[in-house]
Amino acid sequence: MERTLSIVKPDGVARGLIGEVIKRLEQNDLKIVAMKMIYLSLAQAQGFYAVHKDKPFFESLTNFMISGPVVVMALEGERAIARYRDLMGATDYRKAAEGTIRKDFAKEIEKNIVHGSDGPESAASEIGYFFNRLELVA
Repeated sequence: MERTLSIVKPDGVARGLIGEVIKRLEQNDLKIVAMKMIYLSLAQAQGFYAVHKDKPFFESLTNFMISGPVVVMALEGERAIARYRDLMGATDYRKAAEGTIRKDFAKEIEKNIVHGSDGPESAASEIGYFFNRLELVA
């Protein structure tokens, strides 16, 4: 079993897509082992995306992530990281495969509905950023 982090970003929350994302997770045997809705502070968003601090999109990304509530989830399943990344689709929704979350719902590259961990190390770090051990079920 493997764990990964999922975030329904402010655009997904504002557009009422939380349930659709959860439905797709469950249909693909990704079990939610922790979940909460939060407002990120600017410092929290900057800390979470610190790996991108030197990139030109850092400021717009962090400002977007504090523009409304987000839903953070820890997911568990066989090959959860790769399976969730496949389910999300490419970061650029225009290049995402048909039937993926981003292809079906994203309208901009940055406002692409969801975030997912890109590997085991980032998954562990990202889950720990939002959840303590007592909040993780199973």
